[in-house]
Amino acid sequence: MVGRMTEHPTSGLDDVVHQRVRLGILAVAKEARRVEFTFLRTTLGLTAGNLSQHLGVLEKAGLVTIDKGYEGKRARTWIQLTKAGKKALHDEIAALRSLIHRLEGAEEPDGGATGTTDPGPAAAPAPH
Repeated sequence: MVGRMTEHPTSGLDDVVHQRVRLGILAVAKEARRVEFTFLRTTLGLTAGNLSQHLGVLEKAGLVTIDKGYEGKRARTWIQLTKAGKKALHDEIAALRSLIHRLEGAEEPDGGATGTTDPGPAAAPAPH
C-alpha cells in the first residue's frame, strides 16, 4: 500500500531566513524593539561589510527596516523587524521544530534511524 506523500519539514525552510547570519540577525532583532548595527556586528562576529550585505538581502525581502540617523554627533544605523520579518522568523522556527520532531521520532531506542531497509554506502562502518 502506498501512503500519502507529505512534504519533508525541510521544504518549509526559507532560504532567505535560514542562512546562519540572516537567522541570527532576525533572532537578535526579535529580542529588542530595534537593534543597533554595531551591536549586531559584534554579537554575530561579522565584518561591517558582511553584515551590510546580509541586511540588504533582508531589507529587499521586506523582513527588516534600516534607519540611519545620529545619536548626538555619532552616526547610527538601527535595524528593526517588520511584521513580515516577525512572521518569517516564526515560520522558520516552526519548520525547524517540525524537523526536530520528525527526526527525534524517527530514532530507534538503540539510536538508529527507522524508515529505511538499505543503509547505503554512507552508513558502512569505517575500516579499522
